Amino acid sequence: MKYDIPLFDLNFNRREERAVIRTLRSRWISTGPKVKEFEELFASMLGIEHAVALSNCTTALHLALLAAGIGPGDEVIVPSLTFVATVNAIRYVGAIPVFCDIVSAADLTIDPAQVEQLITPATRAVIPMHFAGFAADMDALSAIAERSGLVLIEDACHGPLSEYHGRKLGTFGQSGCFSFFSNKNISTGEGGMLVTGSGKVAEKVRNLRSHGMTTLSFDRAAGHATGYDVTDLGYNYRLDDIRAAIGIVQLRKLPRDLMSRKQIREEYLERLSGIGELVVPFRERREFSSNYIMPVVIGPGHPGKRDSVREFLHMRGIQTSIHYPPVHRFSVYRDHAKPLPVTEYVADNEITLPMFSGLKKKQIAYICDSIEEAMVCQRS
Repeated sequence: MKYDIPLFDLNFNRREERAVIRTLRSRWISTGPKVKEFEELFASMLGIEHAVALSNCTTALHLALLAAGIGPGDEVIVPSLTFVATVNAIRYVGAIPVFCDIVSAADLTIDPAQVEQLITPATRAVIPMHFAGFAADMDALSAIAERSGLVLIEDACHGPLSEYHGRKLGTFGQSGCFSFFSNKNISTGEGGMLVTGSGKVAEKVRNLRSHGMTTLSFDRAAGHATGYDVTDLGYNYRLDDIRAAIGIVQLRKLPRDLMSRKQIREEYLERLSGIGELVVPFRERREFSSNYIMPVVIGPGHPGKRDSVREFLHMRGIQTSIHYPPVHRFSVYRDHAKPLPVTEYVADNEITLPMFSGLKKKQIAYICDSIEEAMVCQRS
């Protein structure tokens, strides 16, 4: 079905096309000068020393854990309300995911109070996920990590240029991990970035992303090296110059795109304020956010309406989604599951509404009027 109002729309134009054509004509399409330019621009915009481009955010999380020395038997505290990749990366290194609940239906990020309760002698790391581009409580989590000697690795895939107390998300932990999947704020089809303030971590990740080799093909082709050693059991986690060229254009567009999203969210907040059954997560947050998605939650006292509301919107030509089916309910993680009442309530009652920079006021009005009508139908 082609929706009248899709969930997401690419912010692409001829600038991306020209960037790809120029890269193709350069005759260098694998990891090379465009990747380096993308990394330097990304690091500069986040105000951090190092950025390493990778094949996707999952590989960034994997290498962040390896660089932190996380391995078999170690425990990593992680929210279940996230995409499964956040947790899969923990299992890739043989570590044990320990699922933590979220704060509330109004704050869909990991609960620091429960994080502290879940710490054991085996705990080595915490991975907060900044939901929808809104920060987890990094003051509390940083304090917990410092007291307990834990590594913080930020899953910032929702939050490029989002801020917490004036500082960019992804720059608080030892590593921050970003996604450039096709529906993200920065879209390159596939792709990811790891940022860090540690030169040691950056060097380790650069080595691991390319088979553990001491030089890249571009270094040798440019005459900067004539051979290489393999110093680690690495992976093929590289980003190519074609995607990096798209990423550079997308990154330069990002500030303007995010300002449009900010205005769209404000319009949503005004129009949704009269629907008493809905909780709008992060309603009171005022710090700059990427506004990656627009989640709403059917509030306590009105459960069980989510699917019928989504179907009503579907029939009106409005595409919606769910973020997320909780990871601890998946068969592969059943052995690690335990009750997470707030996560489970939100997972059963959340609806993700359309959000992209080209969304028009009249479309937002139509979406919100349709939600209100769906709720009226539910009341009768």
